[in-house]
Amino acid sequence: MGIVTYREAVNCALADALATDDSVFFIGEDVAAAGGAFKVTEGLLERFGARRVKDAPISEQAIVGTAIGAAVGGLRPVAELMFADFTGVCHDQIVNEMAKYRYMTGGQVAVPVTIRMACGAGNGFGAQHSQSVENWFLNVPGLKLAVPRTPADAYWLLRGAIEDDDPVLVFEHKALYNTRGELDQSVAEHAWGRAAVVREGTDVTVVATQLMCQRALEAAAQLDERGISLEVIDPRTVIPLDLETMTVSLQKTGRLAIVQESPWNGSWGASLIAALATSSFDAFDSPPLLLAAGDSPIPYAANLEEAWMPSVARIASDIEHFLRGE
Repeated sequence: MGIVTYREAVNCALADALATDDSVFFIGEDVAAAGGAFKVTEGLLERFGARRVKDAPISEQAIVGTAIGAAVGGLRPVAELMFADFTGVCHDQIVNEMAKYRYMTGGQVAVPVTIRMACGAGNGFGAQHSQSVENWFLNVPGLKLAVPRTPADAYWLLRGAIEDDDPVLVFEHKALYNTRGELDQSVAEHAWGRAAVVREGTDVTVVATQLMCQRALEAAAQLDERGISLEVIDPRTVIPLDLETMTVSLQKTGRLAIVQESPWNGSWGASLIAALATSSFDAFDSPPLLLAAGDSPIPYAANLEEAWMPSVARIASDIEHFLRGE
């Protein structure tokens, strides 16, 4: 397909899934006639019709409940929640119904539901529309969580989610929708559960997702000019988490830094540190570093929102001090 935007990659993944499998349908608020709040789904209604691409009422409970019922009945629904923050409205359906259905039926009933949602700060949407909420679901067995950064990962992770017989939550970062990258649909990329080493280095293993991974790469370029070599890893999925790739990198560098767009407590970064400290304690030459967002609601004002998030300058500075043992 060539160079596409993240937005176009998501649209293409949905279109290809709908074209390939008649059991797939798509439902959400304003996803059909309006083409989605972020114009990700433009053209799908015209191509596939109202039976396959459905506008829903402003009710996250109705959207997820419909998707669960349809999946149990043999269909393969893709549901959109306009903002990831709104999973709080239908939390019970996701964690107590969708995630547990296969287990509670002794494996007799699969629930192949994909829920895609826009997440992340940096666009001035305020405290209730800007969170990276994948951490809310870390302690829920039965769910898989995808956090694509590139257009290629946005395409292949979403295609993999739709084909999966278990429920998957796909988090799409709003600040990445206009970013561009290569997408080759002829060569399947097996991104599920496999982290990507997006920059090789020798001094510090840096693990970051989505916008924070983009900023970590920029910080790595700056530090490279100062003689500091960062190895940057994009997990791509936080459940499952590819500990093997991160362990190999840690054994090479001896140092671990995690950058995340969320507070420290109860986060995937904290879980990763605990897992690596448990399995590979001898690989650490120093205590790990967790660069997290502020422990507060996300500010609306642009200057305060940017201060709340780890910036490129902060990532570079904190890692440099980290290497000095400061």
